[in-house]
Amino acid sequence: MIEKKTDLITTCFFQNLLEYSEISHFITTRMDGYSHNPYNYLNLGFHVGDDSNTVVENRKRLANSMGIPLENFTTSQQIHTDNIEIILENRRGCGANDYKTAVAATDAMVTSVQNICLMVLVADCVPVLFFDVKKKIIGSVHAGWKGTVHRISQKTVMLMKDKFGSSGDDILVGIGPSIGPCCYKVDIATIVKSNNDLKEKSDIVLHEKHDGKGHFDLWTTNKLQLIKMGIPEKNIEIAERCTSCNNALFYSYRKENGRTGRFGVGIMLRSK
Repeated sequence: MIEKKTDLITTCFFQNLLEYSEISHFITTRMDGYSHNPYNYLNLGFHVGDDSNTVVENRKRLANSMGIPLENFTTSQQIHTDNIEIILENRRGCGANDYKTAVAATDAMVTSVQNICLMVLVADCVPVLFFDVKKKIIGSVHAGWKGTVHRISQKTVMLMKDKFGSSGDDILVGIGPSIGPCCYKVDIATIVKSNNDLKEKSDIVLHEKHDGKGHFDLWTTNKLQLIKMGIPEKNIEIAERCTSCNNALFYSYRKENGRTGRFGVGIMLRSK
């Protein structure tokens, strides 16, 4: 992951995805926006209590920086599930200017339609971007601990294979900034019991302590799930930036006790 500063905003990018002119993608930071405390500054989430007009202005700033019209952005009402939606032309712009029109009850989106920017909003959860370089399919995933345990990244690849004929060898992945294993202390029993299909702890990466607690490695867990779907490890780039440790640059729900904004991670197929 590399960081770039423009006249408008500070943005990060995956190096593996930057190689392809057919797509645009981004990872925003919390810098360079209009929101006030505790949402300083580039909050892109309507659902966190910030002024809606300010959020729209922040999104316009992102749109102008990326050269993507705001009406081309599509977001969802993320609820920590493994629900995945295929986004067609009629959903272009859903959630771009308000929360109520966002795609309902969805934590991952996939499309083959050009000029639709799929954006997920995060503040500790793992954002994951996908690009099938041959079939020209993109995806964006919001993988919190629940989504990760229920293998939402893995299921997104399954959908790309089943519905679009993707091959794991052709899919590039970017796993973005989120709370890292350094800071994400969890109750292991709660994690394991949350999924009846989770028969073995080895299915997720928990650094277990003697007190039944552990540190959940969301990055490695998502990577291992994707490798099991046939995606080569060399195709997967991990930002390895902990949002809690880097709270000056990224929003962190845990670090800020739930009162904070959301940064955006998005991808779009460009028209030829």
